[in-house]
Amino acid sequence: MTASETATRETAQASHAAHRDPDIAIAGPILLTVFVLLAAWAGSFVMWGVPGLYVPAVALVPVMMGLLIWISRG
Repeated sequence: MTASETATRETAQASHAAHRDPDIAIAGPILLTVFVLLAAWAGSFVMWGVPGLYVPAVALVPVMMGLLIWISRG
C-alpha cells in the first residue's frame, strides 16, 4: 500500500464518518443501556431469587406513573 492509497482511504473514512445518520448513532448507547439494565435485573434474580425479580418492578411503578402523566400532558 502506498502513501497516496493510505491518504485516500483515510479521506474516504472521514467522509463516511461525517455522514453518519444521527438516529443510528444514538441507537447504540440506548441499546447498551437497555441491555445493561436487563442484565442487572437478571443478576438480582440470580442473587436474591424471586424478590430480586419483582422488587425492582414494584420500585419502578412511581417512575412509570410519572412518565405516563408527563406523556399525557403533551
